[in-house]
Amino acid sequence: MNLRDRFEQAFMPNYGVPPIALARGEGTRVWDVDGNEYLDFIGGIATTSLGHAHPALVEAVSKQVATIAHTSNLFLHEPEVLLAEKLLDLLNAPGRVFFANSGTEANEAAYKLALKYGRRDGRTYFVAAENGFHGRTIGALSLTGKRSIRDQFGPFPVEVQFVPYGDAAALKEAVTGDCIAVFLEPTQGEAGVVPPPDGYFAAAREICDSTGALLVADEIQSAIGRSGHWFAHQADGVIPDILTLAKGLGGGLPIGACIGFGDAGRLFDKGDHGSTFGGNPVSCAAALAVLDNLDLDHVKTIGARLRTGLEAVGHPLLKGVRGRGLWLAAVLAEPVSGKVQQAAADAGFLVNALQPDAVRIAPPLVVTAEQVDAFVAAFPGILDEAAK
Repeated sequence: MNLRDRFEQAFMPNYGVPPIALARGEGTRVWDVDGNEYLDFIGGIATTSLGHAHPALVEAVSKQVATIAHTSNLFLHEPEVLLAEKLLDLLNAPGRVFFANSGTEANEAAYKLALKYGRRDGRTYFVAAENGFHGRTIGALSLTGKRSIRDQFGPFPVEVQFVPYGDAAALKEAVTGDCIAVFLEPTQGEAGVVPPPDGYFAAAREICDSTGALLVADEIQSAIGRSGHWFAHQADGVIPDILTLAKGLGGGLPIGACIGFGDAGRLFDKGDHGSTFGGNPVSCAAALAVLDNLDLDHVKTIGARLRTGLEAVGHPLLKGVRGRGLWLAAVLAEPVSGKVQQAAADAGFLVNALQPDAVRIAPPLVVTAEQVDAFVAAFPGILDEAAK
């Protein structure tokens, strides 16, 4: 019985059966169990920031796991303190950090922070964006504007009003003095890497300031250099009240963070929230290695090269390219993203059929100019194959 058959027999069917079984990786290259080689332009869903088996990451994790791998939250350790300090330094704003294990857990922490804030003065509802994605646990799912994954698990404990993403007028109308918080992604990831119009986040900040609602920036996918900035909200000159992080922070190891700025960082009292594994020494060591070895200038340069190259592909199936940095979507003229994903794999490239008409392109942030050029050169043939 092969590995895919064994997977199907052993696992719940929520993922289906992935089409490729990966065995190992090095840099931006991965190999499957049959020895086929691919250039990884998914990056573990915008997660493997330094690529696979990066020497600094391997060294940091190996050294830490050989020193102490777990402490629980009953004891503190230096890697978590160093990481919290490093994040606050990069944010250049006064804040307090809570470490979790994933993006959905980071958003659960933000959800609970906001609830505590709102219940002090009788606020009753949240506002979030249509097609937004914040996670699959009940609190995070209640804020997720994707009906296909949300509706079957309701009703939810708190009212959430959904507004069209990027529509500042609709946001202003929805947010009143009874609104607890507004949850937004600086660019919507799972909706298809959809950036907002210029000025949208600044408008959201003004709306929240005028009503007293908290502004929560979900940067699970967009942060840690993925968009060309340490944090995507920095491009808009806006500081949220609460920021959530995960994915690229650990470079492949599980870690999430919820950061409250100003008063929002002091809302939790002792015992209000916790995590046994959150901020464990190994994941913190990995995150420190990511932050110490990530080159933002490289991301900006290579991201621009990738986008320019894709935009120059004159193919009837390619409608456009959107996104920021090394976090792009190839927008298709037909709903054939699954065929594009398969054709790309056949050609030796891993991409992600994100939406029926959008393919996510998010390589490790160490991808080279030569590798980007190879992908761009192969893309017309990939589209030809998908169009058959």
